[in-house]
Amino acid sequence: MTTRTYVVAIAAVLAFFTFPVLFMALVSLKGQADISTGDIFPTTLFWQNYPDAFKAITLDKYLRNSAIVATFGAALTILIAVPATHAIVRFRLGRGWLPAVILGTYIAPPIVALFPLFYLLRNLGLVNTHLGLILVYGVMNLPVAFWLLSSFVRRLPVELEEAARVDGVRYFRVLRSVVIPLLMPGIASTAIICLILSYNEFLFASFLARSADTQTVPVGLSLFQGDRQLRFGQVAVASLAAMLPVYLLAVFFQRWLLRGLTSGAVK
Repeated sequence: MTTRTYVVAIAAVLAFFTFPVLFMALVSLKGQADISTGDIFPTTLFWQNYPDAFKAITLDKYLRNSAIVATFGAALTILIAVPATHAIVRFRLGRGWLPAVILGTYIAPPIVALFPLFYLLRNLGLVNTHLGLILVYGVMNLPVAFWLLSSFVRRLPVELEEAARVDGVRYFRVLRSVVIPLLMPGIASTAIICLILSYNEFLFASFLARSADTQTVPVGLSLFQGDRQLRFGQVAVASLAAMLPVYLLAVFFQRWLLRGLTSGAVK
């Protein structure tokens, strides 16, 4: 293949992935008359969609709720997954069946856990609270975190851990001083993926959060759908605002993601 062919192929791939976002941005600048015509480009720029979107729903509050539950949910996942994954991989806990059971829990549709989680959180007084969603998201993403971190743990030089244990260093000290620093690229990659999964989750948030004080962005976006006419321009604005934090997060941690997903955890 020639250089020109590569350039055309890369441009086509970029256009395929960026067109939905660009189209959404164009819709956010359209009035209802332009949207009804079906044209791609607006005839006039309708900037009023931006303030109207934040007036239609408390979008800033939904964004804050999503940031809180996604960040702390991912932190809880990492806090549990790192020592658990290291112990399972290094000491072969459960032999082959324990990793299979952990990953198998992710195969079941989430709705099967909805009612048990609801009654459990209700008995604990955590329905319609940030803490309730944080606990759900922290546990929900454990199979994903185990799956991602296990490959990084296998690449760690076991000699460093053995040398530390020979010197009389206890397990959790080895974990904190040796394992975690070497695992940082994998931990960063896993944390970002778990954060995005929590940020985009809709089913549990719609069922376990009943007020604007705890509802997340996906639930807030669903509130635009009502009995009256759907304002597509405002929905596009709200969707762009919801995408922006995750996009900035991915750009900011791009170096960590590339190091984690390509070179693994070996230093």
